[in-house]
Amino acid sequence: MTQPADIARAVYQAYVAKDRSSAEALIAPDFHFTSPLDNRIDRAVYFARCWPNSEHFESFKLVHPVITDGNRVVVTYECTTLTGKRFRNTEVLTVRDGQLIEAEVYFGWNIPHKARTGGFVDE
Repeated sequence: MTQPADIARAVYQAYVAKDRSSAEALIAPDFHFTSPLDNRIDRAVYFARCWPNSEHFESFKLVHPVITDGNRVVVTYECTTLTGKRFRNTEVLTVRDGQLIEAEVYFGWNIPHKARTGGFVDE
């Protein structure tokens, strides 16, 4: 498995299966992760900080076709937790030699959305 989209799908499946050894095989030693809460953290910090969340995830549903541009993949998913909470995020993933080397996560919203259709959340 070397296609970037296949690597991305396998990483999400490892989270659902709570299979850390599969995730570790798919994530390169020089991996970095960025999100609104994390600024280019390395692989060790990622596994310490982010991997424990796998215990809460029931499924990832890809809601749009995966977009591939060379070694980059753009994925929008809907995640369902074991408690039934759902949320949507988009990620830009970079793959090299069959391993994930970079992940940029853009947080979406909870489902159902807090705002009514045609409305907005006033904070």
